[in-house]
Amino acid sequence: MSARWLLTRAWVGEGAAARVADDVLVEVSDGRFTRVEADWSARAGEAAPERVGGLTVPGLANAHSHAFHRALRGRTQRERGTFWTWREQMYALAATLDPDSYRTLATAVFREMVATGVTGVGEFHYLHHRPDGGRYDDPNAMGHALVDAAAEAGLRITLLDTLYLSSGFGRAPEGAQVRYDDGDADAWLARWDEVRPADHLVLGRAYHSVRAVPREQLRAHDPADGPLHVHLSEQVAENEACLAATGLTPTGLLAEAGALTEATSLVHATHLTDADVALLGGARTWACFCPTTERDLGDGIGPSRALHDAGARLSLGSDSHAVVDLFEEMRAVELDERLATQARGHWSAAELLAAGTAHASLGVPDAGRIAVGARADLVTLDTASVRTAGTGADEATAVFAATGADVVRVVTDGRVVHERGQEAEVGRLLADAIAAVWEKVDA
Repeated sequence: MSARWLLTRAWVGEGAAARVADDVLVEVSDGRFTRVEADWSARAGEAAPERVGGLTVPGLANAHSHAFHRALRGRTQRERGTFWTWREQMYALAATLDPDSYRTLATAVFREMVATGVTGVGEFHYLHHRPDGGRYDDPNAMGHALVDAAAEAGLRITLLDTLYLSSGFGRAPEGAQVRYDDGDADAWLARWDEVRPADHLVLGRAYHSVRAVPREQLRAHDPADGPLHVHLSEQVAENEACLAATGLTPTGLLAEAGALTEATSLVHATHLTDADVALLGGARTWACFCPTTERDLGDGIGPSRALHDAGARLSLGSDSHAVVDLFEEMRAVELDERLATQARGHWSAAELLAAGTAHASLGVPDAGRIAVGARADLVTLDTASVRTAGTGADEATAVFAATGADVVRVVTDGRVVHERGQEAEVGRLLADAIAAVWEKVDA
């Protein structure tokens, strides 16, 4: 499939050389950019391309998602509660899902992501088995439901199949957790190897957390095996329990196991020691921050700039989907640092836009930039909305003014997958899917 568009304004190039340019001609073939030319003007005999107004940026990378958590929005916030009371409601929801209902729910959730500019998602997947822990005839039925949902929604998925063996240090899985459990790391890897391939799928791995994977089951990670993601130090209680059980911080435990590499993403990375920061930076890991979830759960503010300065790289996720808006996640990194330090200017708009388009953290290094040879992912923003009007139509507009509601057009791998006006349909899909899930919970 080929396409040819003239982008009125676009964030083009890569790395430190990326910039906003006018009249950017892009040509696409087989899902990749074959031509990117700024300040284009028609030449004799050259057909006029379709013009795309507004500001266009690369497709966004939602590096950390639990699709089924979207059904909790507006419900877990009705009482004060804690992270742990939120978790109990999440477990009740998780216990009701089957492959069919999960595909329906995930399709709606992924459609919401696409509508806000996401073209690639890292799905942290641990709902593996039947609610009683028994295996489906297809042992990857729940994972395949997510892969099929992503295809229907129009985005790439990195399926981060998750090892989950313990409810805490030295405790067996309990309640809803029994459906997460493969028994041991070898059985988990054997099942993971049976996930069927798809063009829009990248296979990744995840350790749920050091509290959910016993020390002897942690394995060294080879980056050739794809991305590895891990929840890390989200709660002070996790750090305290890890120190008591092992004498190490969660970061130290992962380092001991050989799990810290350039292909590793540490999700949240909130409560870290200086030594932890040095270990993560020295290994050139990714630090995946999810600010809207971290504030919703009262987790705290992680040391994003200190991690970057030590050598780690920043990616972003919407995690529990209390908010699905990567533009909000981008600016929240800077705004949270301001609250924590009482000073401004920690992150530039360009740095935060790079974090919001960090597809490399999902095992897709050829996405996240408008450049020849890259995957043709494009997100176009309305620059005349009540939020963006008069803000300059540049990277600062995208990061510090726009929201997902300003997205007017989304292209994934060269294919238009969303245009303004489809939001009502997505809303109906979400309402129906979530209502069906909660009917089962309530029953």
